[in-house]
Amino acid sequence: MKTYEFDTRWILSLFGTAVGAGILYLPIKAGTGGVLPVIAMCFIIFPMVYLSHRALSRFVSGANGADRDITHAAEEYFGRKTALFISVLYFFAIFPICLAYCVGISNTFESFIYHQFMPLASENIAEFIQSIYSVSTSENGKIIANLTPFYRALLVFILVSSFMLVMLLSEELITKICEWLVYPLCLILFLFSLYLIPHWNLESFTQIPHFKEFITIVWLTLPVLVFSFNHSPAISTFTLSVKRHYKEHKSIEKTNQILFKTSIMLLIFVMFFVFSCVFSLSGEEFSDARAQNIPVLSYFANKLDNPIIAYGGPLVAFLAITSSFFGHYFGAREGAYGIVRKCCKMTGILNPNQKLIKLICGSVMYIIMLLVGFYNPSVLDFIEKLGGPIIAAILFLMPVIAIYSISKLKKFQNKPLDLFVFATGLLTIITVIYSF
Repeated sequence: MKTYEFDTRWILSLFGTAVGAGILYLPIKAGTGGVLPVIAMCFIIFPMVYLSHRALSRFVSGANGADRDITHAAEEYFGRKTALFISVLYFFAIFPICLAYCVGISNTFESFIYHQFMPLASENIAEFIQSIYSVSTSENGKIIANLTPFYRALLVFILVSSFMLVMLLSEELITKICEWLVYPLCLILFLFSLYLIPHWNLESFTQIPHFKEFITIVWLTLPVLVFSFNHSPAISTFTLSVKRHYKEHKSIEKTNQILFKTSIMLLIFVMFFVFSCVFSLSGEEFSDARAQNIPVLSYFANKLDNPIIAYGGPLVAFLAITSSFFGHYFGAREGAYGIVRKCCKMTGILNPNQKLIKLICGSVMYIIMLLVGFYNPSVLDFIEKLGGPIIAAILFLMPVIAIYSISKLKKFQNKPLDLFVFATGLLTIITVIYSF
């Protein structure tokens, strides 16, 4: 494969890995304080994303051989017990996001049935739909419609069970379908950002928070920012691929170039979408979207008087959440299998029953997803208190610690930049303490 084709393929792959359902919730968190904190986020998030992913790539690259992924690298550097802890940490960075997506997809359907489907239904069906919803209004007079418990449980059961049935298909087929979905979704989100331009209200610039409030908004948004720009699941495969393609002498330089270009693309694409949403909605409307626990596209579908947005918005949200769910579930499932296998070996069981492990892990994860989907906790809470902070621990702290404690990685030391990565990662994790 030619150099240009190889580099372009990986730039697009890393870009596609990062762009998922997280982008649909980022504006809801980032937009509550107006446009000025979002401008500040642009200056912070680019070096955070580029430098942290570069450090993780170097963490993988430093391991012996061209086939040693991130788990092997962790075991080589820190030993088996610490590697097990890192594996557990990585699992808890991924699986809660699967839970959040079960909630998100259920709420997207719940909102679509009431706001978009019911007005088109026949009178009898419309009356039935009306009877299975409890309806209230927010402080701003917006309608909040929720399914009654029995029908909420039925909807969650159908959706989560459908996801699990799809998982029985070929993993390669599902992965390819998700890859095919990424780029049309990116195009649609970009076109939606352009569509919103006539709806922009530039009075957002006049909403100037106090300095303390400004800093707090930016700080508390870090977990969602980290999550929305995260492409660490692909870094291990990417690094090894570059290592094989360019050999040892040029691989570090090439990974730096590819990661830099990917980070630039993500900054422009994601933040343009966020700015377009922030200019089009008020802080109160973002609070409404968070209260309804729906992605921003579903909120726009209910707000804008446009049939394409009304029906296309929930569809795009559904596809984005679905593709992201499958990608995260594969990682969570393999992580769970790996943790159980390592625990078995550490307790002296050298040849555990693989089918039994898969059955137990899959069943437990399925039951938890059903319960969480029914309970309907905040999707943003999952990202803010679990996903973002744990990703920060693996992506920001672990590589820097390795660079300063493992002799073969010390050549990558750059104290000012490493301090920035470590400090921003630590600040992202500390938001959990503030939230409680």
